[in-house]
Amino acid sequence: MADLFSSYSSEFLEGFKFTLYASILALVFSLIIGTLMAIFQLSHNSIIRNLAKAYVAFFRNIPLLIIVMFFYVVAPMYFYTFDGFQAGTIGLTIYTSAFIAETVRSGIQTVPKGQLEAGLSSGFSYAETMRYIVLPQAFKIVVPPLGNQFINLIKNSSILAMVAGLDLMYQGDLIASTTFNTFDTYIIVGLFYLVLTLPLSYLMNYLDKNWASV
Repeated sequence: MADLFSSYSSEFLEGFKFTLYASILALVFSLIIGTLMAIFQLSHNSIIRNLAKAYVAFFRNIPLLIIVMFFYVVAPMYFYTFDGFQAGTIGLTIYTSAFIAETVRSGIQTVPKGQLEAGLSSGFSYAETMRYIVLPQAFKIVVPPLGNQFINLIKNSSILAMVAGLDLMYQGDLIASTTFNTFDTYIIVGLFYLVLTLPLSYLMNYLDKNWASV
């Protein structure tokens, strides 16, 4: 295994870099989109509320691969050509945002309604009340499930290999097909994923314990 990593270290590290980039981008944007969709689902405007619910229901109930392939194969036929990395990252973002939306929505609904009413009666707008009063409390509540979503996002980033996204799995597949040493190759790939998921898991556990005492 050590010899394999030594011979192909640049390929493994290149794949790790793209996996890290895709995961960070998808994490940030899926959190933003998911939070907005969570708020929109609770809107008093029926059009906004129903559109947000439709977005969440649709993307939660179709395979991630279909979303990625839409941007990689279908989109270039009609409006824009995405490379594998872009298509995979966009698909990963949209897919994960739907799950985050449900997680954040449940957290918002757990916050007592009196908090929202108190903010509005104090002169805050609805957006300001959500930003400064409701959402901070909601995120404290949903740290564990959000952590699970983020970890799933990193693992799901392996979907980029299906569209030549240059990620860890893509590089691992190339190395395995070249060396025929599939066992060691995928063990190394798995260890790289652990480098990302284990620290994130510990961070979420730390935040959960410390925020719970605040």
